[in-house]
Amino acid sequence: MNRLLVFPLVFLFVFSASGQKRHLQNALDRAETEGYSGVILLAENGKVLFEKAMGMRNFEEGIPLQPDDVFEMASVSKQFTAMMIMMCQEKGLLGFDDPIEKYIRVPYPNITIRHLLTHTSGLPDYQAIMDEYWDKSKAAGNPEILEYLRRYAPPKLFEPGDNYEYSNTGYVILASIVEEVTDRDFVELSKEWIFDPLGMTNTAIRSLEEKAQVPNFAAGHLKDDQGKYVNANRFRSSDYTLWLGNRKGPGRVSSTAQDLLLWDQALYTEKLVSLSTLNQAFSPFQLNDGGKSTYGFGWDLDPKSPYGNLVMHTGDNPGYKTIIVRFIDENKTLILLNNNYHSAHEGLIEAAKKIFSAN
Repeated sequence: MNRLLVFPLVFLFVFSASGQKRHLQNALDRAETEGYSGVILLAENGKVLFEKAMGMRNFEEGIPLQPDDVFEMASVSKQFTAMMIMMCQEKGLLGFDDPIEKYIRVPYPNITIRHLLTHTSGLPDYQAIMDEYWDKSKAAGNPEILEYLRRYAPPKLFEPGDNYEYSNTGYVILASIVEEVTDRDFVELSKEWIFDPLGMTNTAIRSLEEKAQVPNFAAGHLKDDQGKYVNANRFRSSDYTLWLGNRKGPGRVSSTAQDLLLWDQALYTEKLVSLSTLNQAFSPFQLNDGGKSTYGFGWDLDPKSPYGNLVMHTGDNPGYKTIIVRFIDENKTLILLNNNYHSAHEGLIEAAKKIFSAN
């Protein structure tokens, strides 16, 4: 049984463009008919305008999904890692333009913290090295990942600042830098500095065992050989979230749509860092050739967006697709969390964006 939350008066006001409203409803109906499983939330000025859960929390047990279920965020987690670095910077513990070798030993010189934040470091993909050499019966964390980077030293992709290329490696190193400068565990400190102060009571960086203890955790699902949705954890050899299950920085935050809205609204305030620091997070990086990248500190930027000042981030884990989109100038928010890696996901995103652009 699905729950649909609609606030009628506000809904009628914001979704006055009836054609776009029908387009979104048609997209939702089509996705649900095709077996899409997830939660969609639309908000303006922090108020939920539309929220719907469809599909299953657990397909194998036949448990329906609810709007307040907990999802794996995948790379949406990077914005929290970036915030931890920003908070460390404001506490005087580091500088954005500090060389990373000041804090972490890796065989790649001339890389700064800013390069890591903006995916302009040129670092190689740690996951490829771990996939080739790591014993997948064990769960690796940041110390093991850094050790393997030092041991095998795969070549860098380009000189720091020359280009943009999305780098999970950079965000592993960022979390390790936070631990180095604070002498604290990144998981505990994220809770203390971000999740608890913002009232994000359903949000945490959880181990596999901790996830199992959350009764409303929406399992990620993939299709088996018979075409049935099963828990993605069954595919261990291809599920890096298991054999890299102790990594910190590039992923592993789990949360709800409502908690993400609390986070979104905090970014209009100075609850965590100053507005001037936040402005850097939403600004492009200038490359060595004078061009600009389209990634800030943990956020994708779209300077040519037809929807105005838009920042966003997607996440992609076995069984999960996630996204948060922020229309900053108008304080409008789209959150879409999917737990069966469904092809209808992208269509729903575009239909929801058009709702906001029409008003």
